[in-house]
Amino acid sequence: MAVKKYNPVTPGTRFRVGSSFSEVTTNKPEKSLLAPMKRSGGRNHSGKMTVRYRGGGHKRRYRIIDFKRDKHNIPATVKSIEYDPNRTAYIALLQYEDGEKRYIVAPEGISVDQVLVSGAKVAPEVGNCLKLKSIPLGTVIHNIELKPGRGGVIARSAGSYAQITAKEGKYAILKMPSGETRKILLECMATVGSVSNSEHNLQSLGKAGRKRWLGKRPRTRGVAMNPVDHPMGGGEGRSSGGHPRSRKGLPAKGYKTRKPKKASNKLIITRRKKK
Repeated sequence: MAVKKYNPVTPGTRFRVGSSFSEVTTNKPEKSLLAPMKRSGGRNHSGKMTVRYRGGGHKRRYRIIDFKRDKHNIPATVKSIEYDPNRTAYIALLQYEDGEKRYIVAPEGISVDQVLVSGAKVAPEVGNCLKLKSIPLGTVIHNIELKPGRGGVIARSAGSYAQITAKEGKYAILKMPSGETRKILLECMATVGSVSNSEHNLQSLGKAGRKRWLGKRPRTRGVAMNPVDHPMGGGEGRSSGGHPRSRKGLPAKGYKTRKPKKASNKLIITRRKKK
């Protein structure tokens, strides 16, 4: 895909860099795979604001995505590649030979009328879904399961991928998108290839209003508040505010929040890269 830089015909387009949507083939979603989305605006059941800086935004409908890819050994044809307002990646509409339609997270490089398959003895080609034990070393994968049958939970955002570096016993050793190296069971499923829309990080909204369309309200800095509202608030003039911390008082930079006795620690070989 490619990004498009807009001409400065208005103040909002002067700094805007958007997607060209060259990979998208249709603008009408499959109605049978849509679900309503309820918006809370950050309010709980009694109407009290419990999460700040949420509200407004365009109305959306959820696209039901198949993260499990559990229709094994049934060929599916790619009918369209579509934009999804709920995620950074594009989605692909598959139609199986038995007539069922499902959405998947679109891998980079697939095209309309391409045939994809999932199963145990499937060729490790882009878009196909198979177990880690059947995928060769060095292969780039996405939509990876952590527990067999649960569905893919890792490497699902635009441009992300993991790589199989080794296999030991019942585990595959993966290099994760964060740089972390960890073990995952060989029985877990994964899709070959990287996620589409890899240049999403190059986009620029161009104006504050586009952020409001996404349902995000302006965020107030802690140092601009009063002492009663934030630990970093108050002071004469533009004071620094002391040590960076959250509204609850938790340190914001360098403070480790991971539990030291977390069960998955034994599966992590090297932690993610540090700045």
